[in-house]
Amino acid sequence: MKIALINENSQAAKNGIIVDTLKKVVEPLGHEVYNYGMYSAEDEAQLTYVQIGILAAVLLNSKACDLVITGCGTGEGAMLACNSFPGVLCGHVVDPTDAYQFTQVNNGNCIAMPFAKGWGWGAELNLGYVFEKLFVEEWGGGYPKERAVPEQRNAKILNEVKKVTHNDLIYILKNLDQDLVKGALGGEKFKALFFANCQDDAIAECVKSIVG
Repeated sequence: MKIALINENSQAAKNGIIVDTLKKVVEPLGHEVYNYGMYSAEDEAQLTYVQIGILAAVLLNSKACDLVITGCGTGEGAMLACNSFPGVLCGHVVDPTDAYQFTQVNNGNCIAMPFAKGWGWGAELNLGYVFEKLFVEEWGGGYPKERAVPEQRNAKILNEVKKVTHNDLIYILKNLDQDLVKGALGGEKFKALFFANCQDDAIAECVKSIVG
């Protein structure tokens, strides 16, 4: 699995500890981590939580990654922004129980975490436990297990609803404020990471026309 990490500006200083903890957990399982920043609070490319949604949508819809891990101060803004876009099903994950139930019940492709609220002594332990619980079982198995069939059915229904209620991503990218979009895709390593992993030619061409 290709996992993308995205940090917005208010919590950018924590990127290092988040990516190190994530890699420690998932790389031994054979997963790959791609760090899209922000890498520090002083980065030239500043991401707001709204722009997290744009970047997450580009990465997931183009299949440049399979899972986005992101967040903001509370995780709420990042979750709302991500769920504003087609092809993104983002859960608000605070603790290991949230992580496990999101993978089993909702079977989404993005999680948003609080990187300020409740961030204190032992925060890196909670991060590690959350990341571990994302991968203890195959996703979509249901919880509790006797609820698996209706949960799987509802997850599929929600995905179909989003296809109708959301516009095509290329239309969205072309019609949003272009400064907002360019800022979302203007990270230091975005081009190198994205174009090496993107599997959708139409989205790649659209992105190329925006970022050059």
